[in-house]
Amino acid sequence: MPDNLAGPSIGSDIGIALSYLSQGFPVGIPTETVYGLAANALNPEAVQRVFRAKKRPDFDPLIVHVGRKSPLHQYAKELPRQAQQLIEAFWPGPLTLLLPKTTLIPDIVSSGLERVGLRMPNHPLTLELLDKTGFPLAAPSANLFGYISPTQASHVREAFGLEVPYVLDGGPCSIGLESTILGFESGQAVVYRWGGIELSDLTEVLGYVPQVKVKAEEHPAAPGMLARHYAPKTPLTLLNENEDWPLATERAGIILPFQEPLPAEHSVWVLSESGDPFEVARRWYAVLREADSAGLTRIYVRMVGPDVPFSQALNDKFLRAAESN
Repeated sequence: MPDNLAGPSIGSDIGIALSYLSQGFPVGIPTETVYGLAANALNPEAVQRVFRAKKRPDFDPLIVHVGRKSPLHQYAKELPRQAQQLIEAFWPGPLTLLLPKTTLIPDIVSSGLERVGLRMPNHPLTLELLDKTGFPLAAPSANLFGYISPTQASHVREAFGLEVPYVLDGGPCSIGLESTILGFESGQAVVYRWGGIELSDLTEVLGYVPQVKVKAEEHPAAPGMLARHYAPKTPLTLLNENEDWPLATERAGIILPFQEPLPAEHSVWVLSESGDPFEVARRWYAVLREADSAGLTRIYVRMVGPDVPFSQALNDKFLRAAESN
């Protein structure tokens, strides 16, 4: 930790965040998706601190966050016309574009891969911070590797304690799901991770339905593709949309997307009593953390039906949380 600044804290002072980042230290930052653990993306030693703090394997690449004044041509070798269309439609916002990187982006950021994920987050504090840094920020989710993503500044502090000297507090995340990741193969768009932009919205801009390659990989082409990710410590079991609840003999808890009748003996969390799928997305990680801290022996989660907005992204997060349990 730098000697000239006060100890670890949470606050909204962009100047403090900028000072730590300029000295090569990681900082927690808010975005509309989840909180990120940010470092100067052009400084390999600073990026290494992020990997160490998260206990993240070096084969899992990071997303680079850019600002409104960022020179994209310095980070991406090429910007296809389709990428420009998507930027105009969705930036700032929850869309990451996987593009061929320039040598200015260190290999540690992309885990040695030729492409790097670039996105412009839609949060006023972080956009202002990016306008002042003079460098982009490599920022994976601000959680210990594989654990539940953070949607509040306090989640970041709980995860890292003294290891992260400052968390820029921008309030609860407005979306609560990671960004959609999209790249191009042979000139055609490919979705590598479900997230805050739906396939139908991408299709409307591109004029065709992108290919989807979100299958879990041991050595991922993009962040968030590992089989078990964003997961609690408590074993988690999924049930299909209309599947009956098991007769639990254990201390079980149930997370429901929407309200439904349940046996009285269960601990129950309802993500949206009003039936709002966007509220389901916003509350998922925070509620999962609460359930994981409740001393349960198992958590059950109801999958959402295909007609629900964000169903692909939500079910993908549910599946990765339950993988191998």
